[in-house]
Order: sequence, then C-alpha cells, then structure tokens
Amino acid sequence: MDHVKLGGTGLDVSPLCLGTMSYGVPSRGTHPWSLDEEAARPFVRQALEAGITFFDTADVYSDGTSEEIVGRALADMARREEVVVATKVNGRMRPGANGAGLSRKAILTAIDASLTRLGMDHVDLYQIHRWDPTVPIEETMEALHDVVKAGKALHIGASSMDAWQLAKAQHTAERHGWTRFATMQDHYNLLYREEEREMLPLCLDQGLGVIPWSPLARGRLARPWGETTTRSESDGFGGMLYQEGDRAIVERVARVAEDRGVPMAQVALAWVSSHPAVSAPIVGATRPAHLDDAVASLDITLTPEEIATLEEPYTARPVSGHQRAKTPR
Repeated sequence: MDHVKLGGTGLDVSPLCLGTMSYGVPSRGTHPWSLDEEAARPFVRQALEAGITFFDTADVYSDGTSEEIVGRALADMARREEVVVATKVNGRMRPGANGAGLSRKAILTAIDASLTRLGMDHVDLYQIHRWDPTVPIEETMEALHDVVKAGKALHIGASSMDAWQLAKAQHTAERHGWTRFATMQDHYNLLYREEEREMLPLCLDQGLGVIPWSPLARGRLARPWGETTTRSESDGFGGMLYQEGDRAIVERVARVAEDRGVPMAQVALAWVSSHPAVSAPIVGATRPAHLDDAVASLDITLTPEEIATLEEPYTARPVSGHQRAKTPR
C-alpha cells in the first residue's frame, strides 16, 4: 500500500486509517456493541497485514479501554516507529471539575493518562475532540503547544467545528508562535457534504490533512436502505445524523456498485478518497470484509459520470457532528 503525506506535514501515513471506536470493554462507556480485546485484536493484525499503519482512538472510547486494547495490540504486532497513532482529548473521563474539556489542566492531565493507557511515550497526532466553547482558545492552543514541545505528541489536530473556529485557532497559534493544527477530523460522506462549503476549501488552502470520520455514514452507505445491524439499532448518536431523505443517495450507491460488480462500501469510500483535501478516511471494522472493502476501494477510480450520479440527489441540510457554540456578536 502506498503512503501519503499527512497534509502539510512530513509524516507518511497509509491512505486509510483504522478507527478503533468499536474496540473496548462493552460494559464501559456508551458503546455496548464494542468488541472486547480478544475479538478486536484480529482486526488490528488484519489492518497491519494489509498495509494500514495509521490508527485512531480517543480517551473517551469505552472509558479508555479502547486505548488500552490498541496500545497492547500494536506493542505485540508492530514496531512503534512503523505505525502512526492518534488519540483525542475533550470528553469526560472522570466526575467533577476539570474532568473533561480543553482547559490547560484537563489537557495536561489527559495526555499523560492516554500515554499510560497506550503504553507509549508519545502519540503521533493529538486531537481535540470537538471545540470547547467554555475555554479561551489561547489557553487550549498554548497547552497543546506545550504537549508537543514536551515530546508527548508530534502533531496536533482538530475535529468537527465551524470553519471560523478553525481559522481563529490557527491565527491564535501563529500569532503567538505556537504549534498549529496539522489535521482536521471532520464528518464527511455522501450523506453529509456540508464540509464542502467552507471547511474542505480552508483545509486545502492551509495545508491541513483531512481524515474524515464516518465515511460510510455509520454503515448506512454500505448496505441497502432499511437493513439494520445491532449497532445501528442502539446507536443513538448515529440516529441523529441522518434522515429519511438520504434513501435516494443510498440507492444511487447501490446502483453504481451493482454496475461495477463491487460492494457498496467500496464505491462510497472511493468517493470520499477522491476529494483532493482528504488524506485518509477513518474506517471502522468489526468484520473482516469491512477491511477488505476499505483496501479494495483504493483501487477504484470513479468516472465523472459515476460521481455525478452519486452526488445529484444531495440537498443542503443542517450542520451535524459539531459541538455547537454561540456565534460571537
């Protein structure tokens, strides 16, 4: 598998990233459909054998147990210098004041806790898990800069937010000589394309690598409309992201996939990867076929006619996936 540069950095990553939200102790956190360690480890191995070297997790996934599982698996299966590991900070990890968010105290506590769970002395990418409207951006960016300067992270990244928020964060960092965000992990797929209006052009202009979450719309773009899974039936957050009007788009994916003789997931992922701003879609895997389809999608080049067929039914929709903040007056 060929590697790509992560945005404007010198870091080489595989053009797919294995997202590990599905791996963790099912009784911890809010993901009862998570795979425990024994069930999760084969997917880490399958990813590595396929050439995937980029892994994304978060402290909040299954109350930290995702980081623990990923850290142990990678320690057993790969050399640290050969993999790129990303995690995130912001979600609540303990009760009481400063147990969540992007204050200096929360960030400096959280990075040490994540590194302990991962069993690593640094992560390659440390991301804020949404915007925190309760903390001055100066405090957040300086704390993240200090994490980098302490050698605990090589790069920092942002996630779903408004374009003005990203621009403000980057300007703040540049003005003070602090580390700027190198990546944007945003919500982007055929069912949600609002990022094309401002965020993706901004990332292209400023050289940020884009690593979209939910490129298959939590599986909705990988199966016929109306077909459900155990996860989809218990995924309250996913239920808020998509709507009945998405059916026409899913049916277009099915049509292009049938014409090509490939699974729907391959077509939907190929479409996401075709955007020039995208470095590596983040794919989840709870069945071997999920990774097989992700890897196979890299060999698909959609024609202009196919792209037009897939995109034509889309209509504008409300912003989703963000931590909403009041617009400044």
